[in-house]
Amino acid sequence: MYFSTSKTENMNKNIMAWGATFALTAVILGAFGAHALKELLSINQLASFETGIRYQMFHGIVLLIIGISTDKINKTVIISKLFTSGTILFSFSIYLLNIQELIGTSLSFLGPVTPIGGALLIAGWFCLLLSLLKK
Repeated sequence: MYFSTSKTENMNKNIMAWGATFALTAVILGAFGAHALKELLSINQLASFETGIRYQMFHGIVLLIIGISTDKINKTVIISKLFTSGTILFSFSIYLLNIQELIGTSLSFLGPVTPIGGALLIAGWFCLLLSLLKK
């Protein structure tokens, strides 16, 4: 028996796969931060690390919702790309900036990457809002 999946179904699966990946790695990194990094990072560094985790989890959940709601949301590809790239740039630059001393490498060049990621997240939310208002 042959099962065909549409391009839309594959797109939805990809969006949801990114969401699940972000949620999974947020839980792993949260546990890593709470246990392995607790004694190695300052209170401020740990709080910053946790901010990255929180934003990553939120956007992972949102991507899952978008993936199952594509019939209700226009521009899901653009929105999901903004959320995915924004999360990677925002959260992962925060993680790396906070552990740079532990790995013995200066990653200060990532400083400007965090606000770029944040701007992409804001753009994603703005596009989502516009999409919902137009529906």
